[in-house]
This record gives sequence, structure tokens and C-alpha cells, in this order.
Amino acid sequence: MSALETEIDELWERKRNDEISADTAGEDAYATLEAFLDALESGEVRAAEKRGGEWEANEWVKQGILLNFGLRATEPREYGGVTYNDVLPLADSSDYGTRGSRNTPDGTVVRRGANIGSDCILMSPAFVNIGARIGDGTLVDSCDTVGSCAQIGDNVKLGANTLIGGVLEPVEDAPVIVEDDVSLGAGCRVTSGFVVGENSVVGENTLLTPRIPVYDLVEEEVLYGELPADRRAFTRFVESSISDHDLFEGGAYKPAVVATDLETETLEATEREDALRE
Repeated sequence: MSALETEIDELWERKRNDEISADTAGEDAYATLEAFLDALESGEVRAAEKRGGEWEANEWVKQGILLNFGLRATEPREYGGVTYNDVLPLADSSDYGTRGSRNTPDGTVVRRGANIGSDCILMSPAFVNIGARIGDGTLVDSCDTVGSCAQIGDNVKLGANTLIGGVLEPVEDAPVIVEDDVSLGAGCRVTSGFVVGENSVVGENTLLTPRIPVYDLVEEEVLYGELPADRRAFTRFVESSISDHDLFEGGAYKPAVVATDLETETLEATEREDALRE
């Protein structure tokens, strides 16, 4: 993909220098943008990859996504008999069935440039944004949002009403990462480049963000921005530094995440139903 990366880099510099715009972009520029979106959808390129055990954002990929907004005009489009206005069409989901994936009507929206794996289930209403990756065997449940560039691993369960944050600007920031075999309970929110380690189980309504500490009782340390692998995590409240303020009778508290070892009962409670995936 080095040639495509070079072409995106060149377009990015031309856009930064005001040498090209939505009004002046020609066929060559749009051919590059279309090839880039195809590569995203096929999984040939990704917004972030794990290198040397650490997740790193691919800056040029997010630049390519931003170019698709900066070099295209908003225009009316049709979907389900409704006219909407956007710079991009929705993804073509006609081949999902051939790879064992299904998206239920009405209101399962996958934007052009999102990568959907095999044997996935997308329950309506749900929204998957450009640059996001949904791994093989993953369930995106009702009322879920998977934000731009978020990387969701294989065999993940996103409980109903889960919010996975997106990030496009600044382009140096890493997207949210949910590694393989993770189960997020209903109502969870994962934002601002947080990394959820593989094989973890997160309790419902848990907020995972770098601004909230994770008290890892396994290694006895406080972490920010990550939940280690093989953990059971849930929300608790710890004393706040403003507890002595006159307005807070009885003390003030702030949210925290507690992470413990996985237990057999926890794993059994989150087992996937094979009948749903046959």
C-alpha cells in the first residue's frame, strides 16, 4: 500500500497549501480517494495497528479520511426511500451475506470506508462510522455507535446502547481500541483513545476514558487510558479532593474503574450463543 500512502500524503500537502479544493479536485484525486476507501473497507489499511505490543495510529490513514471530507461536496443521496445529505454514500452491504455477516433493518447504518468482518451481527439501530473496523464474529447490538477509526477486535460483544468514541482531529491521536474476545456490558462508553485489553469483561454502564483512573487490583497499580487483558472491570466511586467543600455534606466522590481477575462464573455469564451465529 506504499503507493497509496504516497498519493494520500501528496494530496494532503496540496490541501494544506490550498492548492486543491472540492471545487478544483480532478478525476485523479477522486480516483485516489475511492481507492483509499476501498482499501479501508477491505481491511487492507487500518487507522491503527499494534506494533511491538503497542497500538499506534496510522496518521496517513486519518489524513485520507479527512481528505474525503475536505475534497468532496455535500450532496443529496437516497437510502431506504429517504433523502439525506452527506459527502459520502453509505457502504454497500450486499456482500455481507457471502461472508456470513448480517445487518438487520431498519436503521443499521454503515458508512462508506468502514471495515466489517466475517460472521458479524449488526443489530438495528446501530451506526458504524468511516475508518472503523469490526472484527470477525463480533456483535454490534441495538443502539450502539462505533465512532470513526475505532478498532474493534474479533469475537467482541458490544452490549446494547454502547458508545465507542471516534477521533479524527488532531490526526496524531489514537482511536479507541477494543481487543479480541472482549465483552462490554450494556450502556458502556469507551472514549478518547482508551485501549480495552483482550479477553476482558466490562460491567454495564462503565465509562472507560483516560481521565478516569483504573485501579488494577491484580498488579496493584493505578492506570490511565487502558484496561489490561484478562480483567473483570466495573465502576466504583472514590473520595474526591473537593470533599471538604461546604457544599458537599457527607463528602464528594468521583467515578473510578476497578479491575480484578476474571472468574469462571463471569466467563460463563458472557458465553456467546452459537445458535445466533450459525
